[in-house]
This record gives sequence, structure tokens and C-alpha cells, in this order.
Amino acid sequence: MSKAQILEELPKLTVSDRSQLFARLAELHEADLLDGGSPAPAERQALDEALAEFERHPGPGEPWREVFRQIRESRR
Repeated sequence: MSKAQILEELPKLTVSDRSQLFARLAELHEADLLDGGSPAPAERQALDEALAEFERHPGPGEPWREVFRQIRESRR
């Protein structure tokens, strides 16, 4: 199956199936990074920005539920 075919099929999957797929992709990506790969430029920028924000405002962070709520709201 080609990448184009996979991308075309994604919207047809259930939320649960997409969640499982996302988790598996994250596992593969993490394994690549642990095997000596490096973050993509956009990922490195996001990590650098998160670190800079943390250094400006160190603290315990936000609860995951709040983070998920913000993500959901930003996608609307």
C-alpha cells in the first residue's frame, strides 16, 4: 500500500483505530530517536520553544486534562 493510499484511508478509520495508529507511529518515532535519529527541524523548534517557556516559568506544569482541552479547543 502506498503512502498516498494510506493517507486516503485515514479519514475512514474510527477514532479508536486512529488513536491506536497514532500510538504505534509515536512508538516507532521514539524508537528511531533512541536509535540515534534526531528530531526533525520542526520538532526541534517545538522542543526548544517548550524548554524556553519552561525556563521562563518553571513549575509543575499543567494537568494533562487541561492540555488536552486546549488542544481540542485549538482544533475547532
